[in-house]
Amino acid sequence: MKIAVKGQVNQVEELKNLISEHSLISFKISEIDTYDVIFDLDFDDSPEQIEIYHQAKGKLIIVGSVKIQLEELYAELGSYPSCTIIGMNTLPTFINRKVIECCAVNEKDEVVASDFFNQLKLEHRFVKSRVGLVTPRIICMIINEAYYTVQEGTASKKDIDLGMKLGTAYPKGPFEWSQEIGLDHVYETLDALYQDTKDERYKIASLLKSEYFKEFIS
Repeated sequence: MKIAVKGQVNQVEELKNLISEHSLISFKISEIDTYDVIFDLDFDDSPEQIEIYHQAKGKLIIVGSVKIQLEELYAELGSYPSCTIIGMNTLPTFINRKVIECCAVNEKDEVVASDFFNQLKLEHRFVKSRVGLVTPRIICMIINEAYYTVQEGTASKKDIDLGMKLGTAYPKGPFEWSQEIGLDHVYETLDALYQDTKDERYKIASLLKSEYFKEFIS
């Protein structure tokens, strides 16, 4: 089975650790017909790739779909793809986990993807196909609330990180975790969630917004 992958270096390394018993090939558009399965880990940041995948008949394509919703892309295309495309939580730190979080737009795609994951003995769970999926939605909201807490002068970043690890047994504090995920991913996930839901819970804290623009826009 030929499995190709594209994505940021840290995402690719996580996937390699997750699927350590199978070799991964660096994705090349010119060789797309030779692959059986494609992992597009940074699809969230380049959804225009759907134009390439749309006609890849017979392929299983697993794409990062935290900041976008597959159904919305299909609506823009005006049709469903001829291949099997499923979404996956591929934000950094969420790939090499005990349970893969993914979504599908129909039962047929879910069955095809489940067969593949079972072949690789990878535990997986399908969640509703929505912006943010489940885990990123929760973690990014917690990080945002932590920024609000610092912004209001209630506690320092260091104290919040320590408090969350000691008080809730979280593996990482929200600020520590945001750095490992990437502040750009956190900001863009929250922004996508707010645009999708208009829910005030996802309205980005001014401090988080300021740090994002200072680091990635200036």
